[in-house]
Order: sequence, then structure tokens, then C-alpha cells
Amino acid sequence: MSTRPEFPNLPAESEQTELNELLAENLAPIELSSGTRAALRAGLMERIARSVAEHAGLLTVRLKDGAWQTLRRGVRFKPLWTGPAGSSVLIEFAPGASLPAHRHNWMEEGIVLRGGLQMGSLDLGPLDYHVSPAGSRHESIRSRQGALAYLRGTSLGSKSSVLRELMGGWLPFAGPASATVFAGKKDDWVEVGEGVMKKELCSDGTLASRFYRLEPGAKVPGHSHLQDEECMMLEGEVFLGDILLRAGEYQLAPVGSRHGEVYSDVGATLFVRGARDD
Repeated sequence: MSTRPEFPNLPAESEQTELNELLAENLAPIELSSGTRAALRAGLMERIARSVAEHAGLLTVRLKDGAWQTLRRGVRFKPLWTGPAGSSVLIEFAPGASLPAHRHNWMEEGIVLRGGLQMGSLDLGPLDYHVSPAGSRHESIRSRQGALAYLRGTSLGSKSSVLRELMGGWLPFAGPASATVFAGKKDDWVEVGEGVMKKELCSDGTLASRFYRLEPGAKVPGHSHLQDEECMMLEGEVFLGDILLRAGEYQLAPVGSRHGEVYSDVGATLFVRGARDD
């Protein structure tokens, strides 16, 4: 008889199989009356209609959604959403690929999702966050090992805006300083609810960018959006109302929309750009 030492309080596999067979032999379907069946169907359809109405206007981009576009040899990007202050995209680097120096039209935020990116002496790894103010200049961006990253506030997707950034990169002055928040820094997480942690990244007078971390089983109450809210799933899975978002997936909740209860059964880390708390 096989044993299961890693779970000593559970029956052995053969015992579990025998128990399942005994249970199955004594289970019988319950016949429902036509009235009960109709009531169950009506309740289900009402629930579906309510869910569709509650989630109207939300833009969700799945891993399989969208079309990748070649930027240059070894670099491609997938548009997610374009707003008044640039676009949100996924960008992928093949090992050894690079981008030339450029000057940012808007405040640009980047998070490495996989692999690594190098900018001069700066070496960014998974879940490292980097923000560059409008007018700042980036030296060449390279990836020794290949990388997948999320960018928000980029000019990618607009040829005229990209050209303006490249021309600005020819000017030698650096402009405003960029900032980096490394994933390994653990002392700036703040508990904001049972099993819910928050890390502030950057903010202005209206909007703020944050990381949130939910432990398995953690919940956040439903809320309305006073500003457009962008959410990029970094790790794990989370339910935003009835919508399941997995790692690498993106959602935009426009101003005036509402999220139902936020819940994670397996734990999750996500990036959120939306209205400031105060």
C-alpha cells in the first residue's frame, strides 16, 4: 500500500480511491421540479446580467489578446491602452537586444516582469520598478539575458511621438532625475488591511502608483474610480469582482466605473496606477 508521508493525516492513495468509489456508488441525482429548475435558471441569468452591468466599460487584456509589433530587431511590443499621457504596453527584448537613447515625452514607469534590463550602471531584475519624469533622458537600454517588461507613459505606438523622443535623446543634458525601487527592498511595505500590503512608488497631485500584495484569502472591499485606474498583474491571481486576472494580464477601469470585491485565493502582487488615497 502506498503511503503519503508528506501528508501523514490523509489516507493512502489506494484507501482514498476505495473511499471515492464507495461514495460514488451511493450518490444519486436529485430530480428537480420544473418550477425549481426554472427558478434556478432565472436566478443564474439575473446574476449574469448584474455582473455584465457591473463590469461594463472595463478593458481587460489577456495574455493571448492583442498583437505584438516589431519595434526593431530583437525588440517587440504589445499595446494595452493609450491615454492622454502616453501608452501602456508590454515590451519584450531578445537576449542582446537594445534601444537607443531617448528623452521622455511623459512620465514613464517601467516594471521588469521577466529577465533583466541594463541602463548604464543600473541593472534591473524581476519586479524592479523604474520611473522617469517627463523631459528626462535615458541612455541606451539593453538586455543581456532577454526581458519582458511593462511600460506605462511610453510613446510606443505613435511614430511621431517616438521620433520626438529619439531626437530628444541626441541632446546631451540629462533633465530631471529618474528613480528606482528595487524588489529586494522589504521595509517600505505598509499593511493596509488583513493580509493586504501596499508599497507607494510615486504620486502627483491627482494620481499615485503603488504595488499591492495580497496574501491567500485576502479581500479588499469594492470601490468606485475617481480617476482612470490601471492594473497590471505581476504575480499570482486576483478576482476583481467576477473577473479573474492572472500574472501578465492588464485591466483598465475608467473613471466612473466600479470594481466589486477584490479577492485572491492563491495570493497576488499587482501594480495599480489610479487616484490618490487623499
